[in-house]
Amino acid sequence: MEKQIKGIYVLGIGGSSFQRIELAKACGYEILGLFHYNNDRTGQVDHGYTIIGSFEDMFAEDIRGKYFLLTMGDMNIRKELFHRIVSAGGMVPTLIHPTAEISEFATISSDGVIIDSQVIVQSDCKVEEGAFICSQSMICHQTTIEPYVFVAPKSLIGARLRVKQFAFIGQNATIISTKVMEIGANSTVGAGAVVTKPVLDGQVVVGNPAKILGNKIL
Repeated sequence: MEKQIKGIYVLGIGGSSFQRIELAKACGYEILGLFHYNNDRTGQVDHGYTIIGSFEDMFAEDIRGKYFLLTMGDMNIRKELFHRIVSAGGMVPTLIHPTAEISEFATISSDGVIIDSQVIVQSDCKVEEGAFICSQSMICHQTTIEPYVFVAPKSLIGARLRVKQFAFIGQNATIISTKVMEIGANSTVGAGAVVTKPVLDGQVVVGNPAKILGNKIL
């Protein structure tokens, strides 16, 4: 029996949007059209796909039973759009690239998670709603990635730790197993940082070994 291809609409048109489109296609979805945050580009064609309206145009329609892909990296916007779509009867599926290695003992939320190419998620990990894990990153065993965490490419998240909601892990960062039990909510780990101590909520850490650069206003 021929496999049925699902259609999906794309929200957000930016630098990495078309990587996410490639991910959706690799997961078996057909791209039905693009929505921009405003109407400035309505009717334009980008990378062969038509921009059919703004986010508000989309919400003005009946979206029940339809699939949507959120491509933006701003996790606050992702969360807001996710819940608006779900409340209106739409769906934001989890997308896992076929080249990702996901342990059969890992738990991945079905709600809007992005797991890109060549990601490794080991046994007894949990990846929660809206988390975004970029290419070639590794989540070691018994680690929890809370909602709307962003893990940039080639990052290594050690074992038995918790990365709390809205944390940002920069490209090629390393968080050492056993030395770190928690990365705080809304914290930032800079690109290339090697984290050997817990990071508190809202802290910004950089360097090798990572040191506190400052604190976000929460």
